[in-house]
Amino acid sequence: MRGARRAALLTAVLVLPFLPATAQAAEGPVFSDGEAQPVFDPKDVVKESLWVRAPVDSDRDGKDDEVYTEVVRPRATERGLKVPVVYMVSPYFSGGNDVANHNVDVELYVPDKRNGRLLKASSDERVTAALGPNPITSARYEAYFIARGYAVVYAESLGTGKSTGCPTTGDVNETIGARVVVDWLNGRASARTATGEPIKATWSTGKTGMMGVSYNGTLPNAVASTGVRGLEAIVPIAAISSWYDYYRAYGAVVAPGTFQGEDADVLAEYVYTRADREICKPVIAEIAKDQDRITGDYNRFWDKRNYLNDVGKVHAAVLAVHGLNDWNVKMTHVEQWYSALKKIGVPHKIWLHQSGHTDPDTLRSAEWRRTLNRWFTQYLWGHRNGIDKEPRATLQREDKTWVEEKDWPAPGTSDVRLRLSSGGSAKGGLGIWPGHGVETLTDDATKTAESLIDQATSPNRLSYATEPTRKPVRLSGKSTANLRIAFDRPAANVTALLVDRAPDGKSHVITRGSTDPQNRERPDRTSPIKPRKFYDVAVPIVPDDYVLQTGHRLEFVLISSDYDYTLRPKPGTGLSLDLARTSVELPVVGGWRAVFQTF
Repeated sequence: MRGARRAALLTAVLVLPFLPATAQAAEGPVFSDGEAQPVFDPKDVVKESLWVRAPVDSDRDGKDDEVYTEVVRPRATERGLKVPVVYMVSPYFSGGNDVANHNVDVELYVPDKRNGRLLKASSDERVTAALGPNPITSARYEAYFIARGYAVVYAESLGTGKSTGCPTTGDVNETIGARVVVDWLNGRASARTATGEPIKATWSTGKTGMMGVSYNGTLPNAVASTGVRGLEAIVPIAAISSWYDYYRAYGAVVAPGTFQGEDADVLAEYVYTRADREICKPVIAEIAKDQDRITGDYNRFWDKRNYLNDVGKVHAAVLAVHGLNDWNVKMTHVEQWYSALKKIGVPHKIWLHQSGHTDPDTLRSAEWRRTLNRWFTQYLWGHRNGIDKEPRATLQREDKTWVEEKDWPAPGTSDVRLRLSSGGSAKGGLGIWPGHGVETLTDDATKTAESLIDQATSPNRLSYATEPTRKPVRLSGKSTANLRIAFDRPAANVTALLVDRAPDGKSHVITRGSTDPQNRERPDRTSPIKPRKFYDVAVPIVPDDYVLQTGHRLEFVLISSDYDYTLRPKPGTGLSLDLARTSVELPVVGGWRAVFQTF
C-alpha cells in the first residue's frame, strides 16, 4: 500500500473537457438517464479549511484529537442549495517517511524457543515514498463530482499532515477520526477554523458517500462498520476488511505483495507525518510489540482491526472494487467483506478487474464513472435509477473483455474435491481418484515459488496436474488445500499454489495461500508440532475468478516457504504428504458436471 503506486493514486487531476451552457446558472441538480449531470462549474467553488474535533486522545496529550479537513463545494451552496458529500480520507495526503522493513530471513517460532527475532532490515531494504508531500485537494475525481452538484471533502488521518493524534494502522481511534467528519457533516460534531472560530456544515444534506483506493478505501469499510448515521454509500477500492489478513495468514507472518517485511508498525511509521515527531513514538512502539511477529497468532490487537466483527452495523450501500491480480491487498479481503454484506442484505455491487492494486478509472474510465455516478445518484441524491435491480457483478475476463453477471461468486458454482496421485517431485496427477503413499519435499526459502514451479523435477516442491482440459473451466471463489502432512522439525511454513500450465509449458500462478501448521486448529492459538507425526492442515487459498482455457492443465503445487511472502528460515525442513488423505477443494462453475466434461 506504500510507495509510488499509492502516491500516484492521489495526484492525478481530472479537468472536464467542456461544460454545458447552463453551468453558470445552475442552482440545483439535473438528472438524465439515472445520472447526475455536469451542470455546475467545477471552478466556481467555495473552499474551506477546518479541524474537526474527535472524541479520542490517541497521542495521549490530554486533549481530544483534531482531524484536518478541507471542503470544496459548489458556489450555489452560498445561496441556499444543500448538497450531498463525497468524502475521501487518507493517511497519504502529506506523503510518507523513509522507513525500514522488518528482516524476514529469520527462523520460525517454536513454543518456548523464541528464535523468530524482531529485527529491522538493512539499509538497502528501505522503502521511500517516490513523491514528496502532495496538496490535499489533488484528487482524481474532484472536478467530476463538483460539476454534478456534490461537495467534495478531504481529511487527513490522525497523526498525519495537519491532524493531531497518532497513526495506529486500523485501530479504533483511526476509525473514529475518519467517522467524526461524517458526524460534523450531520451536525453532531464540532469544528474550528484556523483562527479558532466554530464552523458548521449548514450547506450539507448530511448524506455522505466515502470512496478511495487501498488504505483510502479501507477507511470507508472501517467507518461503515460503525453504523454511523448519514453515511449512505461507500466505494471501497482494493480495500482491507481485516488487517490480520493483510499481514498474517492463519498464523503465518506474511507480506503484502512487493512489500516483504512490512507490518503494522512500519506502516504507522511511514504515515506519521504530523509536525510533532516525538509524541507518537511510544504508541508506535506498542504497535511493534502487540502485532506479534513471533507467533503470528490472531490476538486482541488484530481483533480490534477486524471490520468483519461489526459488519452487521453496516447500512451504507457498498460498491466494492478489486483487482483479480492484486497481491498487495489480496482478494481475500473483498471476498469475505462482500460475502458478509450479502448475508446482512445491504445494497451491494462488485467490480472485479484483471489488473492489480489500482483504481478502475485507469482501466475503463467512461463505464466506471457511469456506474459510480449512478451509485451515488441513487444513494446520495436519492434519485431512484434502478441500479439496485441491475446485475450485481461486473467482471473483466482474461482477454480484457467485460461481462455482467447476477452476482459473485458466479451462480452455479459448487465445490469439487480433486485428489492427488504419485509423482509430485516431477509431475503427479490431479483428478478424481486418490493416490497412495507418502511424498516428500525439502524447504528452500532462497528459491521463489515461480522458479520451483518451472523446474521439471525438484526436491523442494510437489506438483500435481490434471489432464489437459477439453473445454474451458472456470473457478469462482475460495479454494482450500486439505493436507495430511508431517514435518521433521517443530516449525514450518506451508504454501499451496494453483497454477495454469499452457500447452507450450508456460506457467502462470493463478492464486496461492500460506499457513502456519502450528495454527492448524485456530488462528489465535499455537499448537505445538511433534516431528514426524501426521496432522490435518487446511490451507485456505486466496479467492479468485479464473478461466482455464482448452488444452491447459490445472496444477496444484505444494511448497514450504514462499520467498516473496512468508518468513524465510534456513533451508532444510522436510515435509511429508500423505496422498491418500489429501485433497484440493475448488469452486468450479458447474460443479462436478463441468469437471467430468472438462478433464
